[in-house]
Amino acid sequence: MNVATVPVSRIGKGPRPADGEGSVQVHMDPSKDPSLKIDGAKVFAIYGKGGIGKSTTSSNLSVAFSKLGKRVLQIGCDPKHDSTFTLTKRMVPTVIDVLETVNFHPEELRVEDFVYEGYNGVMCVEAGGPPAGTGCGGYVVGQTVKLLKEHHLLEETDVVIFDVLGDVVCGGFAAPLQHADRALIVTANDFDSIFAMNRIVQAIGAKSKNYNVRLGGVIANRSDDTDQIDKYNGRVGLQTMARFPQLDVIRKSRLKKATLFEMDDSPELRAVQDEYLRLAARLWAGTDPLICDPMKDRDIFDLLGFD
Repeated sequence: MNVATVPVSRIGKGPRPADGEGSVQVHMDPSKDPSLKIDGAKVFAIYGKGGIGKSTTSSNLSVAFSKLGKRVLQIGCDPKHDSTFTLTKRMVPTVIDVLETVNFHPEELRVEDFVYEGYNGVMCVEAGGPPAGTGCGGYVVGQTVKLLKEHHLLEETDVVIFDVLGDVVCGGFAAPLQHADRALIVTANDFDSIFAMNRIVQAIGAKSKNYNVRLGGVIANRSDDTDQIDKYNGRVGLQTMARFPQLDVIRKSRLKKATLFEMDDSPELRAVQDEYLRLAARLWAGTDPLICDPMKDRDIFDLLGFD
C-alpha cells in the first residue's frame, strides 16, 4: 500500500500541496495505487460531531438506497465497530480482528470472514481500528478498501457509505474523504454540533485540493427546528438536504437493534422513512458540489444564538 506521512517541514513543498496546513497527513493515494481506487459505485462519507447520530443516519440511508433497488455496502470506520449493528443485529468482527487471526495475511481471508449481509441485502463491513493511542485509523480504512477490491466486492456495488467516527482531527480520520465523491455532514440545531461541522467543512476543503471529494450538504438530525443551522449554512454556502426531528421511535430503533424501516408502523415513522427515501433518491440523482468558506471560531461564537 502506498502509505506515507508528510513531515511538517515538507508541507507546501514540491508538486503536490499538503492536504492540511501545519499538520502531519497520512496519504493513501487512490490515483497512485489502483488497489485503493473505488470505481463504478457512488461513494458517500458521513461525518459529524461524536454522538450526533451518524450511524443511525448511515444505516437508514443504506436501507433507503436498497429500497430503491441499489446494491449497498456500508463501511463502519470506528474502533467501536457499532455502525452496522441495526442492520446485522449483532456486533460483527472488524477487518482488523479477522486480519489478526491470519497474522495479517489478507490472502488467507474469505469474503464471509469480514463482510456480513444485513437488512434488505445491505452488505456490512466494520473496519475497526488500532488500539487506543496507537496506530492510524487512515491505514485501517485503506486496508479495508484494498481487501474489498481484492475480493472484487466493489465491482458489484452501486453505493458505498463510509460512516466515520466523530470530529475530524487528523489525516487518519479524514482518510475516507480520499475515496468519497460527496461528504455529508450530520448536525443538530445546536452550538456544539455546528461548531464541529465547521471543522469538518475545513477538512473537506483541504482534502478537495488533492482528491475528488466535494461537500454534498447537511443532514439535520434530532432537530425540530433548523434556525441555527440555517444561519450557519447561509454564511458559509451550505444547504440542508434532509431533516429528521427528535422522535422517540428513532431512539427505540437503536435499542431494538433495528433500522427505522423495521419498526412498528405509524404516521410519524412513515414521514421519517419517506425523508430517507427522498434523500437517497436525491443523492443517487447527483448533487452539485458545494464550495464553502468555513468560519473562524470566534465568528461562529458571535453568529449563533439569540438576539
